[in-house]
Amino acid sequence: MKLSELKNNLSQVAQINMVEPNGKLIPKHFHITEAGLITKHFIDCGGTIRTEKVISFQVWVANDTEHRLTPQKLLNIISQSEPLFNSEDVEIEIEYQGETIGKYGLSKEGENFVLTTKQTNCLAQDHCGIPKEKMKINLSELQPQAAACCSTTAGGSCC
Repeated sequence: MKLSELKNNLSQVAQINMVEPNGKLIPKHFHITEAGLITKHFIDCGGTIRTEKVISFQVWVANDTEHRLTPQKLLNIISQSEPLFNSEDVEIEIEYQGETIGKYGLSKEGENFVLTTKQTNCLAQDHCGIPKEKMKINLSELQPQAAACCSTTAGGSCC
């Protein structure tokens, strides 16, 4: 989800429900403790220089169980942070503490904002010598098609 989508979604909900990828609800008394633009400037294993940007929100849960972050309050936090974002409308990344700090994408499902898992990947697979995965087909899956082709009752004539 990009920043513009988050702002639009916040204007349409009465409360912010955040859900971990495993379906567990993040306690409703969470805080947003940081908001910022993160720029990653790097070189991949194929020698290509790349830049990636995300807008990061750090979600933190304290013991003040009466705290509730409203959609309007989060919109205010975003508004105060926008000078840092340089008018960039990039993907949102959520930092959330599990066993260690996790980084998640964000999506909207019904009334919930869902933290989505992120995966690593080689950006230069053509340089790494990693063979492309071949499609695996069981011969038993092909036999009904071959039988239909060769059947004279099915109008087949390829045999």
